[in-house]
Amino acid sequence: MPNWTLDDLNHMRAALALARRGLGSTWPNPSVGCVIVRDGRVVGRGVTSPGGRPHAEPNALAAAGDRARGGTAYVTLEPCCHWGQSPPCTDALIQAGIARVVVAARDPDKRVDSQGLARLRAAGVTVEEGLLAEEAHDIMAGFFLRTTAGRPLVTLKLATTLDGKIATHAGESQWITGPEARRMAHAIRARHDAVMVGVGTVMADDPDLTCRIPGYDRRPVVRIVADSHLRTPLTKRLIATARETPTWMLIRSGCDSARRRAFESLGVRVIELAASPAGVDLVAGLQALGEAGITRLMVEGGGQIAAALLRAGLVDRLAWFHAPTTMGSDGWPGVQAFGLEKLTDMPRFIRHRVIPLGDDLLTEFKRRD
Repeated sequence: MPNWTLDDLNHMRAALALARRGLGSTWPNPSVGCVIVRDGRVVGRGVTSPGGRPHAEPNALAAAGDRARGGTAYVTLEPCCHWGQSPPCTDALIQAGIARVVVAARDPDKRVDSQGLARLRAAGVTVEEGLLAEEAHDIMAGFFLRTTAGRPLVTLKLATTLDGKIATHAGESQWITGPEARRMAHAIRARHDAVMVGVGTVMADDPDLTCRIPGYDRRPVVRIVADSHLRTPLTKRLIATARETPTWMLIRSGCDSARRRAFESLGVRVIELAASPAGVDLVAGLQALGEAGITRLMVEGGGQIAAALLRAGLVDRLAWFHAPTTMGSDGWPGVQAFGLEKLTDMPRFIRHRVIPLGDDLLTEFKRRD
């Protein structure tokens, strides 16, 4: 293990902060940060561009110019070494005269995995790895999951009363939480590639599922509806605005072909899955979203889809907003029943952090592996 200096730690923390900033805008590629330092001074910074290209390293090298020669590049992910739609980042670093590369995490992509580091070493570049690897893995968890398991990272967002309700027995749900919590929910949405709801939520709330934050102008979040029988009315806002904001629908095979064509004519991308007794097969659905390039998926309801994901062990993170109020047992639960009989079968999570938001509270959890 290298003897990291305080400067090494600070520069990698800066690269990780850059990577965090790009979350939600770079899929299907990971959001990577790169900081180039020479003689103790930062001469270039870069992050993966929206849409995934150019990568962080050529962006940082472009900012550094000739000052990169003899310098150190701090990169949150192993530089790529294969030709895709852009040249290998390893070659760009070598040609720029970078003397040392510090990497937080290896790339699990079989086209790269340790080969990028090997190419740099073969060219005489000093390579050190593993600096703040845990933080890097946390940021790139969606990319790693898509690469190794074929599906995106799933964050389940719930906004409930203290007793876990999302609507009154009459269906009224807006608004349980206050403006600070709702703004935070939009910020979390912006850090994901896509947001998904069930058809019941569309029917009840007619949501926009856009990021309504002043100054937000990044790549729009893909909106996804799990609607096994295409029950969504064509007049709902998600469908009416599908040409402006990407809108996808997960359906089961055998749906009415004329109705499907109607959705597609309005700009909706329809993803057909094999029929399942439960409606949409969410395991297959997540695999399909992974194949389409989605690395980070936020699920915002309702209770049926939340229960299905939890039952299948597909929830990786929880963002749970609690309002300081109660509703009673006749309110709609944030998570519907999913047939649990043994306590040992409960999905378990680790509390990551707690954030006060006005009168409300956001608690973030990570799945206990």
